[in-house]
Amino acid sequence: MQYWAEFVTIAVVHLLAVASPGPDFAVVVKHSISYGRRAALLTSIGIGLGIALHVAYSLLGIGLLIKTTPLLYQAFTFVAAGYLLYLGWGALQSKPTRLDEVNEPASQQVALSDKKAFWIGLLTNGLNPKATLFFLSVFAVAVSVETPLSVKVAYGVYLCFATALWFCLLSLFLSTKRVRAFIGDNGYLFDRVMGGILVALAIKLVFFN
Repeated sequence: MQYWAEFVTIAVVHLLAVASPGPDFAVVVKHSISYGRRAALLTSIGIGLGIALHVAYSLLGIGLLIKTTPLLYQAFTFVAAGYLLYLGWGALQSKPTRLDEVNEPASQQVALSDKKAFWIGLLTNGLNPKATLFFLSVFAVAVSVETPLSVKVAYGVYLCFATALWFCLLSLFLSTKRVRAFIGDNGYLFDRVMGGILVALAIKLVFFN
């Protein structure tokens, strides 16, 4: 019962966190609209595996080191902000597509390899210092020090799976023909909006953290 109580607490807090808009959400929306279902799903899987990095930090105590060492945390923050700026600036450069391209497979409109889509998802989540501190706090508050390592690892596996599943479902919804038809040839505007959000998140991360 103790472990079930811990699990429910972690699951509820994680659901609230993953459902809130952030870099992961912006990237998945961008890839769903610009590159199509396959790229968005691979990005979502990358995001899910990125959670494993944060869980490892928490279990190994590296997250505590980052939290208690301002200089290291600041350096990590600048790296993350720089990566978000890179993604955001690229999205802001999006241009309109021709009307006859709207219903074509995304792979014929733009090029994004499976490997790149996956790594963008992994790095977007893995380089988020707030995610590191979030999981560190969750494990510190909700999980007992007496909880076996195997159980903690099981929590981590669930968090990875639940995150990937959430963003995969979002990808499936956004990449449906009906949604893409609704967006039409204004998809580049959504891309620019997501780029603006990523840039804003990078600025917030540096100046309002």
